[in-house]
Amino acid sequence: METLKRTPLFDAHIKLGGKMVDFAGWELPIQYEGIIQEHESVRNAAGLFDVSHMGEVDVKGKDALSFIQHIITNDASKLEKNQALYTLMCHPTGGVVDDILVYKFNDEHFFLVINAANTDKDVKWLLDNSNDFNVTIDNISNKVGQVALQGPRAQEILAGLTDTDLESIKFFYCHREVIIDGVKCLVSRTGYTGEDGFEIFSPAEEIEKVWNSILAYGKDKGLKPAALGARDTLRFEANLPLYGNELSDEITPLEAGLGFFVKLDKNHFIGKDALVKQKAEGLKKKIVAFQMEKGIPRHGYEVYKGDTKIGFVTTGYSSPSLKKTIGLALIDAEYSALDSEIEIKIRKNVQPATIIKKSFYKRNYKK
Repeated sequence: METLKRTPLFDAHIKLGGKMVDFAGWELPIQYEGIIQEHESVRNAAGLFDVSHMGEVDVKGKDALSFIQHIITNDASKLEKNQALYTLMCHPTGGVVDDILVYKFNDEHFFLVINAANTDKDVKWLLDNSNDFNVTIDNISNKVGQVALQGPRAQEILAGLTDTDLESIKFFYCHREVIIDGVKCLVSRTGYTGEDGFEIFSPAEEIEKVWNSILAYGKDKGLKPAALGARDTLRFEANLPLYGNELSDEITPLEAGLGFFVKLDKNHFIGKDALVKQKAEGLKKKIVAFQMEKGIPRHGYEVYKGDTKIGFVTTGYSSPSLKKTIGLALIDAEYSALDSEIEIKIRKNVQPATIIKKSFYKRNYKK
């Protein structure tokens, strides 16, 4: 039996009564007090997440920018110093290797944050595609701890623990020398919940100190520790994709509705030819949003139009914020028109659903 990996905050989760589960080979909490309570805390006040399982990679060298441009769909040449970018890495076929964040420290130093389940795959992908570039690729995942402080009171809480002017950190920018309770951290105004907030990186051995300080200071301000369950319901309501659900080796960014992050007018990048061709020919499949009155759709459930199977559910929940049952599904594009009726097979029963706009929840980012 494979031993599960643990973040530096494992003992902290146990002390808080975290219900631990296997997530992509990591032993992580699915909930503490409860998914709904943690979800609502983030929407109304703030939540603190352990995301130390995420992967981090340093890319350095005189060809760092041109290498990054080669492997990502978005355009890193537009980045300012200490600015971040959401993007995808694609296979030559157009399918997604991973969706990642790219931070530019300077033209010769980029910092990548990658999905925990894909860390080994991604690092191999980076190394395999770096032969023509003068770069070094360093997987520093084990050296870095990361927590995410998310919610409308996130800035108020963090401001009580640092002298850094957090107002100066704009959306998708970072400050690399924020001192939190004596620990030097990289703090970025990013997150995965649809709310304002920060992702905080420190040396792995010091992240527990940061975690404890934030939780203690924020306790009287409505802050709760939040876990994987709430992280998924929050990101889903904000229509943020999850690799393995809305994205995969077989699903392209265009099919996932992420064309904004694919700059086809950029010079060559891996997967560009396939994506140009797919756009020109028209999409055969699309991710759509749907709403239903009965049943709870789950990942992998089949989608039908009459007797014809047209796709599968990628994510589905009874939305805590919206009080509605909603989902996302990858279906044949010919059936994807708004207000169209489809059916979701839930166990042995088929339940009706209606295709709706993807804007489930209005994101509350601080621009």
